[in-house]
Parts: sequence; C-alpha cells; structure tokens
Amino acid sequence: MTLKDLPAGEERIIRRLETGDEEMDAFLFSLGCYSGEPITLVAHKRGGCVVSIKDGRYTIDHQLAEAILV
Repeated sequence: MTLKDLPAGEERIIRRLETGDEEMDAFLFSLGCYSGEPITLVAHKRGGCVVSIKDGRYTIDHQLAEAILV
C-alpha cells in the first residue's frame, strides 16, 4: 500500500521508498523518512498530502506519496 492510499489520521511504518532518484531518497532521509520509521498521513490536500514524520509536518505531492510504501 502506498502513503497516498491511507486514510487521513492513520499511522503506518514505512516499508520502502521507490522514488528511483538518489537525490530524492537523500532528501526524504533528511526529513526522517526511511524504512522502519513511523509516518502519519495527517490530511489529503488538492496538490498532495500532509504528513507527520518525527516532530515535523510536511506537504508532499501525490507522485512522491505513491513512492512511499507503508
């Protein structure tokens, strides 16, 4: 299941990232988004999703949300 498929308010553990881009993987890692880390989908927005990772909230687009498998 991808992060985009989760209902708002649900927390899951990140299984893997399938971005296909090393720079994007490094960016996500800098946010604390990596395998084994809990992630919460706070809300679905028109252009993407609001997620909570560790102590931060971030807005990511739908394409990136589909690359995060939970």
